Amino acid sequence: MAVYTTEITSDQIPSDNPIHQRLLHAYYEAIPFISGDLLELGCGEGRGIEQIAPLAKSFLGLDKIEDVISTLRKKYPNYQFESSTFPPIKLPDNSFDTIVSFQVIEHIKDDSLYLKEIYRILKPGGKALITTPNILMSLSRNPWHEREYTAQQLEELAGNYFDHVDMKGIAGNDKVIKYHERNRESVQRIMKYDILKLQYRLPTSILRVPYDLMNRLNRNSLKKEADDLVLSITHEDYFLTEKDDGNLDLFCILGKH
Repeated sequence: MAVYTTEITSDQIPSDNPIHQRLLHAYYEAIPFISGDLLELGCGEGRGIEQIAPLAKSFLGLDKIEDVISTLRKKYPNYQFESSTFPPIKLPDNSFDTIVSFQVIEHIKDDSLYLKEIYRILKPGGKALITTPNILMSLSRNPWHEREYTAQQLEELAGNYFDHVDMKGIAGNDKVIKYHERNRESVQRIMKYDILKLQYRLPTSILRVPYDLMNRLNRNSLKKEADDLVLSITHEDYFLTEKDDGNLDLFCILGKH
């Protein structure tokens, strides 16, 4: 399956492994929350389907890339997949017991409508799980993102719409921290040439191509310098923890009465 940009972290590209494992781990943490009818908003290439879909009564995955949806339909004929952009979400009120949407809200222009819609289609007593990067741990501006959040910002935003908000985070062990610090140092070496701070001043449409090129070169360079570290990281090197500024990702558990 094609990898469209570095935003779609591949399980097939060795240099993507630490990020892939980090994103995969969220699905393992979601397992205790899965029940009944399950919706995944932004299922992508199906990274965590095998972890969560078998636990549900039914599974529907939505994503905007038609080629991805066609491939998933063939790979997982027992589950439902639809090509869709959102918000709004073209589904009835009170439709799902569980909703997961991992690494999606940062791409949504109207994040308030996105959360309102998740609340609307969630059944009373249901749970919605959202992950997104922690802006305090981001290494540069990502032109594919509309915005990023601190834990406090997302907690307050979600609290405007949901009856219960439990903000946690995804963190990593010593191996993960070592990789992250090497990544930080590598990005800083690249960013020292951006003396005019163009990454914060230019339109995202202009930044996306150079961002993807530099991001891929950086990941390949990190793998070349520390091949054993990059390839040795598994999802078990990440863990769910309480809200903390040092978490790599925010993990938000949302409830509807």
